[in-house]
Amino acid sequence: MEKLHILLFVSVFLIFPLTILGQKKPVDLIVQNGTVVTMDASRRVIENGAVAVSKNEIVAVGTTTEINQKFTSRQTIDARGKLVIPGLVNAHTHVPMTLFRGIADDLDLNEWLTKFIFPAEAKNVTEDFVRVGTRLGLAEMIRGGTTTFCDMYYFEDAVADETFKAGMRGVLGETIIDFPVPDNKTHAEAMAYTEKFINKWKNNSLIIPALAPHSPYTVSTEHLRNVKRLSERLNAPVIIHVSETRKEVDDSVAAKKFRPVEYLESIGFLNNRVIAAHTIHINDAEIDILKKREVGAAHNPQSNMKLASGVAPIPQMLLKDLAVGLGTDGAASNNDLNLWEEMDTAAKLHKVFSGDPKVVTAAQAFEMATIRGARALHLEKIIGSLEVGKRADLVIVDFDDLNQTPFYNVYSHLVYATKANDVRTVIIDGKIVMRDRRLLTLDENVIKKDANAYRQKIITSLSN
Repeated sequence: MEKLHILLFVSVFLIFPLTILGQKKPVDLIVQNGTVVTMDASRRVIENGAVAVSKNEIVAVGTTTEINQKFTSRQTIDARGKLVIPGLVNAHTHVPMTLFRGIADDLDLNEWLTKFIFPAEAKNVTEDFVRVGTRLGLAEMIRGGTTTFCDMYYFEDAVADETFKAGMRGVLGETIIDFPVPDNKTHAEAMAYTEKFINKWKNNSLIIPALAPHSPYTVSTEHLRNVKRLSERLNAPVIIHVSETRKEVDDSVAAKKFRPVEYLESIGFLNNRVIAAHTIHINDAEIDILKKREVGAAHNPQSNMKLASGVAPIPQMLLKDLAVGLGTDGAASNNDLNLWEEMDTAAKLHKVFSGDPKVVTAAQAFEMATIRGARALHLEKIIGSLEVGKRADLVIVDFDDLNQTPFYNVYSHLVYATKANDVRTVIIDGKIVMRDRRLLTLDENVIKKDANAYRQKIITSLSN
């Protein structure tokens, strides 16, 4: 009788091995039945695809059939008729400046900064202002499918706190500048604040703290070297505006005998922790310097156009495989935080500027908003594509609206047809932060009420 029981057990094991062994691995979330745009090295697009998530990590990407054969989940999201894409990466912004949206339009950068923005900041920016503006910006970005942003502003510890509470990912830089600003009045104060800020957040799962010297023309050589030393000691990124206007380049040549990129290279500032915003007025030699030093670059086409700052040589940068991402810049010079518009603008701007309709293809524009943007922030090992081992930053996009019908090419539709309000669901670090257009970590009504409360205060400050 004992042998018979053994034989029966072996027979059942051979016929139903998966059931007996329970080989379906439990995960926390499966997104299934969608078209998965991976942005991996081979740029796989998986029809009827799925992504399995365990905690904050992607553990499998494949067809829905393959994933369901290997995994079981207590939570699933049906993405039928939709695209599943990597979270978008906003490579440069000043997120609290949402509260200055529209206060100073149709000006060049120098007048915009010196006559309006710097004075408005001096009169209005407090930690509370930064928190209110940050929450507004976070809600806007999440609604548009942005999951990671690179920021430079004041009271950056408050930006980090609000970002973490909202469940968003950020490379966040405390501004260092050679004149008194709302949070720090001297270089020594700014450096002390920044060191404390970096040490507080450096091991956080969502926040990458950084130093943010404003620019080569507002921070002295000695102070830039101080920034470099602190960055090396703490292994922290550095965010800096570089070559944003022709005037900046001309002034740099007159004062330092070097163009801005050449100057930063001459003082040993550039390395693979630096993220250079704008890089508009740079030549081939400077592109080579940025490439050699593995500097990330942030292209902000709409802000650059609005301020008439110029057109960055993006086709040449892409030819040399520079790590260049897309940014919105702050909402005071854009006037929104919409990366879908940046993708569309980047592709079209460089076509008309170069006279070549083949440059900056739709696929390249989408790449700059995802995996190449992750490279620009030196985060390509953890975000930017849907691959096993990367953080689970996913966005589900409706793909059957009138503006997307009929469908032929996935990248064409993503860049030239998709709008921010086509984004349905956003997952960051494995957690759902927006589902079916409803924000789960931020209160939209409270955010708008708080932001509007600042409106009259700002208007009054500008008239004084």
